Amino acid sequence: MNNRTILQADKISKSFPGVKALDNICLDIRSHEVHVILGENGAGKSTLMKILSGVYTPDEGVITMNGKVVKFISTKQASEIGITIIHQEFNLMPHLNVAENILLGREPKNKFGMIDFKQLHKQTKELLDRLKTNIDTYELISELSVASQQMVEIAKALSFNSSILIMDEPTAALTDQEIDSLFVVVEELKSSGLGIVYISHRMEELNRIADRVTVLRDGAYITTVNFKDTTIPNLIELMVGREMTQLFPEKNIKMGDTCLTVKNFSRKGFFENINFELKSGEIMGISGLMGAGRTSLGRALSGIDRYNSGEITVDMVNMNIKSVREALYSGIAYLSEDRKKEGLFLELSVGDNIMIPNLAIVQNAVGKINFKKSLAIISNYIEKVHIKTPSHKQEIRFLSGGNQQKAIIARLICRPKVVFIIDEPTRGIDVNAKYEIYRLLFELAKSGAGIIMISSELPEILGISDKVLVMAEGKMTALLKNDENLNSATIMGYATGQFKAMENIK
Repeated sequence: MNNRTILQADKISKSFPGVKALDNICLDIRSHEVHVILGENGAGKSTLMKILSGVYTPDEGVITMNGKVVKFISTKQASEIGITIIHQEFNLMPHLNVAENILLGREPKNKFGMIDFKQLHKQTKELLDRLKTNIDTYELISELSVASQQMVEIAKALSFNSSILIMDEPTAALTDQEIDSLFVVVEELKSSGLGIVYISHRMEELNRIADRVTVLRDGAYITTVNFKDTTIPNLIELMVGREMTQLFPEKNIKMGDTCLTVKNFSRKGFFENINFELKSGEIMGISGLMGAGRTSLGRALSGIDRYNSGEITVDMVNMNIKSVREALYSGIAYLSEDRKKEGLFLELSVGDNIMIPNLAIVQNAVGKINFKKSLAIISNYIEKVHIKTPSHKQEIRFLSGGNQQKAIIARLICRPKVVFIIDEPTRGIDVNAKYEIYRLLFELAKSGAGIIMISSELPEILGISDKVLVMAEGKMTALLKNDENLNSATIMGYATGQFKAMENIK
């Protein structure tokens, strides 16, 4: 296999107000390989990828493509030259069908200058056939699963005849089976001669796909190594700049009385007859495949979605929760799995994001805000949850994913809560930031709160949960004590229907 160099980036630097995002970064991308970019949140990975794909222009440095110097001024130009990026948040039009999305703006025309829809769907099907997927070209994007949308994004990239494909956290929202299918496609694309740049915080994936690995730290280039010549612990140490002896903090939390009881809880079409108890100081993980009803359960418990039947008891008081306001009043807080769409005010500052839902604690009787008190609270929580930011005035969109997540957690804990429902708490954040999030969850549990953690990462479920509720197709199939006998295979057995659902679950 001829691994020729497709792209060479030399001494790339980029600054934003108050932040040196990249400092003299060097990178080469070769054909027939998967080149993994590793680094903590804020290391510069996304900035570098946006420069390579034409979103940003570098302040300094040179990029050569097939031996020729190139200067991208737009993503369209980068795509035309042969570089396509698939972002973690898909760039698809939900109201259009698959074919219309893949060839948007480049539709084949008939002799009258009108769109040739027959040819449009024919060309799209050829692209999808290359990926060995049977997605219907007439189906609306809004009706597709996340995994199918991922394939549509890849097909769109291939439609540009790309020689370099950048994949940013492509498995973040996929099930294990969907990840297996994606990796088959990645291997086939690599074999066809593409250079694939792969960004992921799931270190276990490297064993399956990585050829070379480049590590960035704090905007600086650290090293590039052949994956076969290194180890995962060594790469983690290079990422964080120190040895990490453990992935999860020490847990020594004493549980108290039952703080939440859920009986025969159902939402038609989403989940049915969910039953469990949660103690103060306890962390209950919820596991299951995509579509199992995990997030729907969390949203209904926190008042976002209406439930049809069942009982919710918080601190021995029956609650009829019909809204988020009522849930918060009852002592239940929710952190969404999609922090950018449902959790953050991206154009506002870090301080505003922490305080906006908590203004009542800094207002006087006539509604006037005590800005001195507000600033004291903001400063306290920035320090308490270790948010890395130049200032509380920094727009939160400029923070790394891990620090954005910490800001949302700071917002939730400004006022005492009985139960925290945390959906995918570490999606898209690095191993060191994960450790910090786990530490915060343990501190909340230590303070007496009960925590429900919804996660698609089994190591995370096993690493911090006291017990695990498993769901499959909207039903509760198991409630398992997390001890030395519990493992990923057992959880997956109940999640996939391989094991019969446990009877008389309490």
